[in-house]
Amino acid sequence: MTITKKMSIMEVVQNHPETVDIFRNYGMGCLGCAAARFENIEQGAAAHGIDIDALVADLNKTVAHHTKKD
Repeated sequence: MTITKKMSIMEVVQNHPETVDIFRNYGMGCLGCAAARFENIEQGAAAHGIDIDALVADLNKTVAHHTKKD
């Protein structure tokens, strides 16, 4: 599964817990906040002034790397 900027933040974290550190590294540490429950990645990144393309690329790299280990 490829992560896209339109996906829910919580959907990604629930399906790929290994992405939590990536979100935190980009300054999106409030994964438990109310906004994270309904915002998609693009909305959350925009709210924090984050480069959405870089974030999505790193999320996908992390998921791909984790999948190879399994």
